[in-house]
Amino acid sequence: MTLRRRQQFQAAAIAALGTPLIEALGGTYHWHEQGRAHLDATTRGGRAPIFAFWHGRILAATLYFRDRGIIVMTSENFDGEWIARIIRRFGYGVARGSTSRGGARALAQLRRDMAAGHPAAFTVDGPRGPARAAQPGALWLAGITGHPILPFHIEAAKFWTVNSWDNHQVPKPGSDVAIAIGEPLLVPDTTEATVEEKRVELQRSLAALEGKAKAMVA
Repeated sequence: MTLRRRQQFQAAAIAALGTPLIEALGGTYHWHEQGRAHLDATTRGGRAPIFAFWHGRILAATLYFRDRGIIVMTSENFDGEWIARIIRRFGYGVARGSTSRGGARALAQLRRDMAAGHPAAFTVDGPRGPARAAQPGALWLAGITGHPILPFHIEAAKFWTVNSWDNHQVPKPGSDVAIAIGEPLLVPDTTEATVEEKRVELQRSLAALEGKAKAMVA
């Protein structure tokens, strides 16, 4: 990835201004949890999870799972650069790449990072959608490493919606925010049939978790 100097300056400025704003906003949220036992059991089992969620919940997820050393794939473009700069300040690592560019290299890095004990995280419909359609990257990584996928969904009671392909949700100050964490999903191998079967299963799990999270803040 090669960014012009102006783009690098802009990315640095966005991170410098955005980080304290996100920090302050997150400090006002009232969190509600369901399924936290799935996360705790996975962690106690000694296998770092592969978190899976929809692209439209990045901001809230960044706040909830901060400072855990989770490795996140971000695109090799300007947007990926400023996002990477922000999430590093919240204790995340970064593997640069996407389904359209550098994906194989990023997955290889994630595999090495997970072998070293780091969890990973995927916005499974990113980076450009279509929204709520899971891509196979997380399934492939789970199949090749043996680590479980841990799906979750976050929903806010009061929020703004960004005019973007993923209708990104930004919880308003003081809002109740619910996270529903699902049962671990194991992928026994990386054959095309297995990956597709588990991809459909993951989509169904995320849809069910969305319903649970919405009910928590209704």
